[in-house]
Amino acid sequence: MSLGFEQAGFDVRACVEVDPVHCAVHKFNFPECAVIPRSVVAVTARDIRDAAGIGDAPVDCVFGGPPCQGFSMIGKRVLDDPRNALVQEFVRLVAELDARTFVFENVKGLTVGSHRQVLDELVVAFAEVGYDVRLPWRVLDAAHYGVPQHRERLFLLGARRGMQLPSYPTPTTWPADRMRKVEDLPLGPTCKDALDDLPNADDFDVLNLTDAVRTEAFRSPSRYAAEMRCLSNDAWHYGYPRRWAPGMLTSSWRTEHTPISRARFAATQPGQTEPISRFYKLRPDGLSNTLRAGTDGARGAFTSPRPIHYAQPRCVTVREMGRLHGFPDWFRFQWTKWHGARQIGNAVPPPLARAVANQVVEALGVKLKRPRKAMELGTVDLLYMGSTEASAYFGVPAPPGKRDRKSGARKRSQRETEEARLAALAECRG
Repeated sequence: MSLGFEQAGFDVRACVEVDPVHCAVHKFNFPECAVIPRSVVAVTARDIRDAAGIGDAPVDCVFGGPPCQGFSMIGKRVLDDPRNALVQEFVRLVAELDARTFVFENVKGLTVGSHRQVLDELVVAFAEVGYDVRLPWRVLDAAHYGVPQHRERLFLLGARRGMQLPSYPTPTTWPADRMRKVEDLPLGPTCKDALDDLPNADDFDVLNLTDAVRTEAFRSPSRYAAEMRCLSNDAWHYGYPRRWAPGMLTSSWRTEHTPISRARFAATQPGQTEPISRFYKLRPDGLSNTLRAGTDGARGAFTSPRPIHYAQPRCVTVREMGRLHGFPDWFRFQWTKWHGARQIGNAVPPPLARAVANQVVEALGVKLKRPRKAMELGTVDLLYMGSTEASAYFGVPAPPGKRDRKSGARKRSQRETEEARLAALAECRG
C-alpha cells in the first residue's frame, strides 16, 4: 500500500511494522519514510509525528490492514475480542492523528458469516470518534485495476465528519480470462504479458546461491512489462523515480525441483492443478490465482504454494510473483524465497492501492505535480538481513520462532553461500 499511495501522489512519512525483516525491506524501498519497528499497540500519535518529523502538521490519510481474527459471539462485541485488538488500535490512531481520511484494508472473509459483525461494529467505532464511512463497503478485485492476478480485498474508506468522503474507484481493466461484459474497458494484462520478457532464472547457476545477477537477457517487453521495468517517465506515476540498476535480475533465487517434479510440472496443462503437489499451473493467456503468504515462524514457517510457470517446469520466482502482483522491478524483497514470497503474499497489489489512493486524493481536492527529484534506494544490506540481524539493526528484540533461510540453503557450504551473497551485494552496489 505504501507504493500505491506514493504513486498516487502521497508522501508516505511513517510506517508501523512489528516484523524487523519487513521493516528492513520497507526501509530499503522507502528510505525517507520513518520506520517504527514495534507493535502498533505501544505506538502513540506523538510517536508517529516525532518519527516522521512532521510536528503538528495535518495528516491527510492513515492507511493500513490490521489483522482481524476474532469471531462473533452472541452477547459480546466482536471488537472487544482480544484477537481484534489491532483493529481498535487502527481506529485509535486515526482519531489521535486527527487524519482527514483513512483507508482500512482487510480480507474478503470479513464480509461473510459471523465476521460481518466486525464490519458493523467497526463502522460504529469510527462514528464514535468522528468519522464517516463510505457505505456500502466494497470488495475490490485487483484484476479490475490492471493486475494479472485475481485478488479480492475489502476496503473501508472514511473521512473526518464534514469532509468529502472518498469514492470507490471505477474499474480500469477487464480480466483477460473472463468474458468481457463492459465493452469500453480494455482487457487487463495476462501472465504472459507479465513474465515473458524476464530471463529464465534456471539459466543462471549463481541463482542457486543468491537472488540477484546482472544480465542482458531481458526480452522485448509487453506494455505491462515495460511499465514494470520503468521504461517511460509515466511508469513512475506521481511517485519518486528511484535510482536503480535496470540490468539486474533480482529476487530470483532458484528453487530446487527433482527431475520427477519437473516432469510432472511439464506434463500439467496450463490452467490445471498438478495432482501431486496441488500447484496451479499458470495460463499464458490467463491470470494468476491469488498469491498467498504462507505462515510466519510462530506458526510453522510454511511457504505457501507458488504457481507453476506456464513455460518452465518450475515454480515462479519471487520476482515473477512480484510481476504478477504489480510490483515494478526496482522494488526489492528480502533475498530468501520464504520471506520474499511472504512479503508479496501479504501485500496489497500496488496498482489496486494506487486506484484507491487516487480517489482519496480527489476527495482531498489536491492538485498534483510530478516530483522532480529522484530518490536513492536504501543500502542493499537491508535486503540480506535475517531476523536476528534486522532486530539488531533496529534495536528491538528478535521475534520468537522466526526463520531466516530456506532449509536448502543450510545444506550447502556456509562459505559458498556467503561468498555468493557478498558477490551479489557488491554487484548491486556497483
